[in-house]
Formats: sequence, C-alpha cells, structure tokens
Amino acid sequence: MWEAALNQFPRFVILGGLFAVVVLLVLGVSTVVTGRAAIRRRLAETATGAQGPGAAASLRGTSGPDAWASLVDAIEKRGISLLDTNNAGLVAKLAAAGFTSPQAPRVFTLIRVGSTLCLPLLLVAATLINGAPPSLFKLYFFGSLLAVLGLYMPNLWVSARASRRQDQITRGFPDALDLMLVCVEAGLGMEAAFDRVGREMATTHPLVAGLLANTVLELRAGRGREDALRRMGERAGVDQIKSFATLLIQSNKLGSSIGQTLRIYATEMRERRKMLAQEKAHRLPVLLSIPLVACMLPVMIGVLMLPAAIRVIRQLLPMMSG
Repeated sequence: MWEAALNQFPRFVILGGLFAVVVLLVLGVSTVVTGRAAIRRRLAETATGAQGPGAAASLRGTSGPDAWASLVDAIEKRGISLLDTNNAGLVAKLAAAGFTSPQAPRVFTLIRVGSTLCLPLLLVAATLINGAPPSLFKLYFFGSLLAVLGLYMPNLWVSARASRRQDQITRGFPDALDLMLVCVEAGLGMEAAFDRVGREMATTHPLVAGLLANTVLELRAGRGREDALRRMGERAGVDQIKSFATLLIQSNKLGSSIGQTLRIYATEMRERRKMLAQEKAHRLPVLLSIPLVACMLPVMIGVLMLPAAIRVIRQLLPMMSG
C-alpha cells in the first residue's frame, strides 16, 4: 500500500501544481476583467459629455489602459519585477517592431516567462491525459526543448516583425520624398511638408505617415529640429532614413536648398530600391539550384543509370554463378 502511494506521489504533485497554475490564471483574468469593468463604470459616471462625430482628429494616438498593462501592474504590485537587465536594448528592439508603449518591455518579459513555463506544463498535462506512464527522460528532454522554444520564440517573432516593418518603411519612403519635394517647391516649410505628407500617406503607407506625424508632434512641442530628425531615424531603424535625417541636418546647417536635397536623395533611394530588386532577382537561380540538385538530379541519375545497371547485372550474374 505504501509502495503504491509512493508511486502515485509524483503524479499527485504534478496535478497539484497544474491546479495551482490554473487557479492563479483564473484569479489574474478575473482581476483584469474586474478592473476594466470598474474603470468603464467610473468613466460612465464621471463623463459629462462625449465628443461628437465632428470633433477634430489629432495626430497623437490616445489609448486607455489595456488588459496587458493591467495584468503587468497587478503582478508588479505583488512584488514581482518584470524589468529586463538590458532594458534599453529591449526598448529599442520593441520600438523597431512598432511597440512604443511604456509597458511594452514588461509585457514582453511576461510573455517570455509565461511561454517558458506553460509549454512544458502543457506537455505534462497532455501526457497525463493520455493515461500512458510518462517516461522521465522523454519528459525532461521534450520539456527542456519546449522551454527553450518558449524562451526564444517571442524574440524571433519580434525580430521578424521588425524586419517586415523596416521593409514596408523602405518601400514607402521614396513616395514620401516625392511628395515632400512637391510641397517644398510649392512654398511649404519642412514641418508643414512633413505634416501634409503624413496626412496624405495615412492610408497608403501608414508606417511612414506615423514617423512623420511623430516628428511633427515633437517639433510642435518645442524639440529642436536636429534632435527630432535624429529621433525619427532611430525610431525607423532603417539606414536610409537615418542618412536622410543626417542629410537634412547638414542642409539646414549649411543653408543649402532643401528641395534640391530632396530631389537628389529621392533619386538615390529609387535607384537603391531598384538595385535591391535586381539583387533578389539574381539570387533566384542560386536558390533554385538547391532543390534542383537535391530533388531532380538523383532522379535523373537513377533514370539514366538504372537500365545500364540492370543489363550489367544480367550479364554478370550468370557468369559468376557458372
């Protein structure tokens, strides 16, 4: 009896741990939902009026506290810090991917920790549900693999999103330069040109429009032109836009024509985009040669050499047996 109880003890421990995790998740979700309901009720009680459909739109995006921010605040109030050791690098990486919220690093850390812990627990739960006796080696090996996957998968996703965002900005920025050139030649200043182009490109290239809108807001708030342009290049994370910001700063310092600068740089960016397209086209034969060699070449060798091999075998076998 004691031996049976000892054999069942690890399973009871695992089930108890799963029950505790489920209880904590339910409590966290209920806390978040209750907090959001309380905030909505307070807003409904204290609001004296709402903006009509004709209210003026602002360039600054306003968003209230979401569920992730409430969950992060609730966890940190209980004494668990979600700050990363390399917080500055993490903020830059998330900003390149488009996550500029102050709570973004903490939410990212929470997601990494949650995925690292939850994926092995799901494996254990699936093993127990199947009813088969779990092998300790398999649980340890696959659990470690899932933990590593949960630790690095958010990083890979953020890097892929940042790369895709940079490609979209690179494709849309030459069009923005052409529109800026038209605005500058029509007599607008740089700030007014940024504002006009950002509003015009809000539908076609929203990422470029967001960069220009943030730069306009910083200039209107009193930030220096040089600092605002450098911050635009850092937010974009694209070398071409950083070079464009440096070029505008130098033109402003030297007093050269901004229109001529925009015309030359727009031509260079279009040539660079054409060269990148040609580079991708020239890489296709090299990339196609890999599946051709790996898949078609063995088949062709087999088709050509198999009849000769069969004939040789038919000739050699009787001679060897005789």
